[in-house]
Amino acid sequence: MILQIEPWIDHEELDELKKVIESTFVTESTMTAQFENMCKKLTGSRHAVAMTNGTLAIYACLKALHIGPGDEVIVPDLTFIATANAVIMAGAIPVFCDILPDTLCLDVESARTRITPRTKAIMPVHLYGQSADMEAITKLVSEHGLAVLEDAAQGVGVRFRGRHVGTFGEMGILSFFGNKTVTCGEGGIILTNDENLAKVCYRLKNHGRDRKGVFIHEEIGFNFSFTEMQAAVGVAQMKKLPRIIQRKKQIYDRYVTALSKISALTPCRIDPRTDAVFWFTSFLCNESEQLAAWLQVRHIQTRRFFYPLHLQPCYQKEPAITSANLGPFPVTEEAYSRGLSLPSSYLLTNDQQDVVIKEIINFYEHRN
Repeated sequence: MILQIEPWIDHEELDELKKVIESTFVTESTMTAQFENMCKKLTGSRHAVAMTNGTLAIYACLKALHIGPGDEVIVPDLTFIATANAVIMAGAIPVFCDILPDTLCLDVESARTRITPRTKAIMPVHLYGQSADMEAITKLVSEHGLAVLEDAAQGVGVRFRGRHVGTFGEMGILSFFGNKTVTCGEGGIILTNDENLAKVCYRLKNHGRDRKGVFIHEEIGFNFSFTEMQAAVGVAQMKKLPRIIQRKKQIYDRYVTALSKISALTPCRIDPRTDAVFWFTSFLCNESEQLAAWLQVRHIQTRRFFYPLHLQPCYQKEPAITSANLGPFPVTEEAYSRGLSLPSSYLLTNDQQDVVIKEIINFYEHRN
């Protein structure tokens, strides 16, 4: 089976893990600090706070921004469900907006129509390694006095006008889940230039304390701690990031060039202001479901796009969510029906990619 995505893990991660095991410090010590510093250096953010995972990172940001019951947060309809679930976890209501038909990121004009007196923030998602239009989003929020919380879970290494995603708004997050560009197995990072917001998030994840090892708690908090094992894998992965970015660009270019003559296939447009990192190489295509089945039979794994939030069965059971999201969302539904992500791992060989390309060409020749 040619996998759609898999992490690049080898002796480099093992070497870092050995350091942790030999130290006997396994929860948030020097390795976590090193990983946080690497994230600050990569992004240019003044503060980076490691969290258990990206979902809890979003939740902590929302709490730091005083967003909760009675509030609304606008999110794009096409995203992994964690974006919206973190809003619900904070007690607020996610309000969905449509996406742009080419980049598949948040449509600012659609978001504008969703703003109400209860709206407190907009949460753009940098989808599949593409940047949302942060220029237009920044202008929109300034007009309405809203906060920006960037879901850059899929955006490690991605820049918009030379600036790393996750650093345009008050706060942003990165994810290091097992299939991300850089992985820790699980994990997230909060990015902010605001020292107070960083402190609030640290307290929230550390049982309401400013430091560990004491038993006086300034606030009500929880345990969203990182581990040194996660950090060790992350440190090794961050050292590999330039090679990962380069290889994923090569994979993207080879797909686009080799499949350019198939009119039924269109690569998702990259905003020219974006330095993309192709977490996934994705196409809009005719008969996406049939193409995915064709490739699966030939031992090639693909992924359909994220299921539109407004169609999620779990939200149909929640009147407050359904009433706030009556739609329509035609662009998201069209993108889902046509979207397909091809094998995109660093470990994908040219020979394997040639097999994928050959079978896609065979599919459309067969259909014709």
